Amino acid sequence: MRKSRLLVIILVTLLLTLLVSNVFAEEKYTVQPGDSLAKIARMFGTNYLVLAAANDLEPPYIINVGQELIIPGDGGGGGETAPAATPIPQKSVESVPAPAAPQVNPTPAPVQEETEGSGTYRVQAGDSLTGIAKKFGTNYLVLAYLNELEEPFVLSIGQVLNVPGASVAAQPEMVQPAEQAAAAPEPAATTVVQAPVAAPVIAPSYSSNFEIGGQTQSFAHRELMQSIGMNWVKFQHKWSPGDTPEAVAGRIADAHNSGFKVLLSIPGAQTYPSPGGIDFNSYVDFVGGVAALGPDAIEIWNEQNIDFEWPAGEIDPASYVKNMLAPAYNAIKSANPNVMVIGGALAPTGFDNGVNAWADSRYLAGMAAAGAARYMDCIGVHHNAGATSPSAISGHPAGTHYSWYFKPTLDLYYNTFGGATKVCFTELGYVSPEGFPGISQQFGWAADNTVSEQARWLAEAVRLAQASGKTRLVIIFNVDFTNYDPNGDPQAGYAIVRPDGSCPACDALGRG
Repeated sequence: MRKSRLLVIILVTLLLTLLVSNVFAEEKYTVQPGDSLAKIARMFGTNYLVLAAANDLEPPYIINVGQELIIPGDGGGGGETAPAATPIPQKSVESVPAPAAPQVNPTPAPVQEETEGSGTYRVQAGDSLTGIAKKFGTNYLVLAYLNELEEPFVLSIGQVLNVPGASVAAQPEMVQPAEQAAAAPEPAATTVVQAPVAAPVIAPSYSSNFEIGGQTQSFAHRELMQSIGMNWVKFQHKWSPGDTPEAVAGRIADAHNSGFKVLLSIPGAQTYPSPGGIDFNSYVDFVGGVAALGPDAIEIWNEQNIDFEWPAGEIDPASYVKNMLAPAYNAIKSANPNVMVIGGALAPTGFDNGVNAWADSRYLAGMAAAGAARYMDCIGVHHNAGATSPSAISGHPAGTHYSWYFKPTLDLYYNTFGGATKVCFTELGYVSPEGFPGISQQFGWAADNTVSEQARWLAEAVRLAQASGKTRLVIIFNVDFTNYDPNGDPQAGYAIVRPDGSCPACDALGRG
């Protein structure tokens, strides 16, 4: 299997080399806001891999606004004079290349679609994974997830693909980052279910506004938060069966009285569902009751792809969507349609053994396959392991996995859902041990992070998030936490209000 896959990759590479070497003309194009390599390729009637080869680009094919790209061949016209593309939801992604199978036959694809019964599709001449995804109103990463496909996602004429609507699909083989892949057992088989039966009570929507806030422990620095442009505050409530909505009523009222919008993140006080099964109805009733109190957003659970927050062996994105996210969405919107529902942010990790953790990329694809975009106004994201500038895509002390870097993470989360939902960073933070007695081995990658870097990186990340057009909300983690364990969790190291009372990040964020 791996030898045949390698042979295909070699053949594709040779084909692309021939395509590039035989072009008879070249021109340049200036990258515009909202562009991706695949989008530019479509503008000029070529393939994103051809563009990558012509411009010496390597995965994850990151391009920057203002960058000059060589367009091989006559390109269909355009060059620098091509109109700037309006940012629109893209099914391609710079950090995970958009798939496109090489043309194996110049004959156009037939007009009719050939299917193999409910939930399957037979590949035709000229098909690509992206094109098939568009036919079925889904995203290419979802199709890759359902069909055990790995990059470069080469398809064969006559190949039968599972498409959304299939009741069962085999578990895909995962390629883990080298630094995290040691001794991981094989993932268990997984059942992918259809989207929940209950339709959304109203369609999700998102505002074009971009806003910023902070997660706080004491809420003692509200004036400081407002002075640097924060108008949201995040509180976390760890739910237990028997809780009543009144447990959070005071926080909501206090924040509103101070002029803040309120985000409540509501995970569990324990890991759920327990082996005996969670009373999902109690959780749904709770968040519905909380919505009636008028918060501005509710995040449904937290890091449900790891066994710190969801029991080992029961991690399953389809179950999360069907049993928790969808009914919670309907309960919240029925109580107060103005409350924004945020899909639970995942633990950013490449570790994946199917039991203790799922890589967030695979879990995201599973959420998309289960119809999560119908039940959230925003997808939550945690980015809290940075040790480089947010614009960097290499150089992190811990390795090359996309989760160490800001832009590839943003692109992955946005594009997995095909632009159907914006991104909400419910935790965005950079830890610095400066001023504290060391840092634990677990966070050793941050040992050299300075407070000055924390300030610059936070301000830059906020600017990049806003300029991307993909982000609805950024919550800085954190404002004023005071607990610091040099042998464990360095929460106070993330705080922008430092132990001496200074706040260099406030100055940087204020200038931004």
